[in-house]
Amino acid sequence: MRTARHEGYRVSQRIRKRVEEVFGWVKTVAGARKLRYCGVERNQLWAEVTLAGYNLVRLAKLVEAPV
Repeated sequence: MRTARHEGYRVSQRIRKRVEEVFGWVKTVAGARKLRYCGVERNQLWAEVTLAGYNLVRLAKLVEAPV
C-alpha cells in the first residue's frame, strides 16, 4: 500500500485516533448507541451536553497529568 509509506499518513492516523476516541467514549460511557429523543433539537442538545461532559473529563485528566 503506497499511502501508508508517507509521513503524512502517520500524522493523520494519530489525529484520527484522537477523533475516534471521542466517538468511542460517547458510545460506551454516554450510551449513544441509539438516539434518545424524538426530534432534532432535543437530540442536538443531548449531544452537546454529552460532549461537554467529555470535555470536562478530558480537562480533568489533562490537569492531573504531570508536566
